[in-house]
Amino acid sequence: MSNEKYLNRILELKKIMKNKSIDVFLVTKPEDKFYLSGFVSSHYFIILTEDKNYLLTDFRYFEAANDKKDIFEIVRIDAHFSVFDFLSKYDKIKLGIGEKHLSALEYKKLLKQYPSENIVGGQELIETQRMIKDESELQQIKNAAEIADDAFNHVLTFIKPGISEREVALELEFHMKKQGASGLSFDTIVASGKRSSLPHGAASDKILEKGDLITLDYGFIVESYCSDMTRTIALGHISDEQKKVYYIVKDAQEGALKVLNAGMEASLADKAARDIIEAEGFGEYFGHGLGHGVGLEVHEGPRLSPASEVILEENMVVTVEPGIYIPMQFGIRIEDLVVVTNDGIKNFTSSPKELIIL
Repeated sequence: MSNEKYLNRILELKKIMKNKSIDVFLVTKPEDKFYLSGFVSSHYFIILTEDKNYLLTDFRYFEAANDKKDIFEIVRIDAHFSVFDFLSKYDKIKLGIGEKHLSALEYKKLLKQYPSENIVGGQELIETQRMIKDESELQQIKNAAEIADDAFNHVLTFIKPGISEREVALELEFHMKKQGASGLSFDTIVASGKRSSLPHGAASDKILEKGDLITLDYGFIVESYCSDMTRTIALGHISDEQKKVYYIVKDAQEGALKVLNAGMEASLADKAARDIIEAEGFGEYFGHGLGHGVGLEVHEGPRLSPASEVILEENMVVTVEPGIYIPMQFGIRIEDLVVVTNDGIKNFTSSPKELIIL
């Protein structure tokens, strides 16, 4: 992505800052910093004022940061000149901060320079901006989703009775690395048998057995952007009750996909799936929201939940993942990664949803 693209993001954020009467913005969250700069470093800060963009970093990254000098003034910080020393020249102003990421110690340092009423939370300003993906972001997320689909096809040839959940997770992760992913969106979930009732059952040493339902929930990172998908498969014969529940979840998922579109309330997408599950008598076993946004983070805005007040907009990327989890028996979840459009959705997940019995 060109630096011009990052500059446009900064200019858009500055419009929001002006509307909120924020004079200076200190950006500390890694994903927010990358979104505004594309710079990869373990230690840097971004400070935005009305007419200046600053990138502050130390000796280790100072030379590399010069690649961004057409959009930032690069400032070197060290043990004797910190970001707080730099901010000291901006007094009697309203300072915006990413309050969800700033540490208590860092906040105390700011309070030595600014009265508390002059420090305002601004995390949601960038989070809201990041909800709408541009074409380059959509392409990177799509690439990550394609690797996830490929990994699913591959792991179906690997799964068999006698291997452990952990071995399945490792096979998924090894395959995605060979396909070009740089890392995992989150710790891979492989939950089989009774453990499938755990919505976030991390892969364990449990051995796969005939008759198990197996939930596979994983995602990969490509060019800093995440994917996320879930499929539940069966190993050998499963009960008629389990098959029935599987197709209730599938119907709920597809029902939500049919109604999703830009302009609707996110809570109504959740309701579309939840109504189907509740009508079948399993409402108490669907205890989480329908989905969440995906981008630089695997869990970001918007949320598709009963309490969400967000109005969906074009080019938001969300998961659609209803599930039914019956404690100590079994659980089933099906999840796709989709882009919201004015005409419905574009689905980045292509893996089959018909029940697969190995």
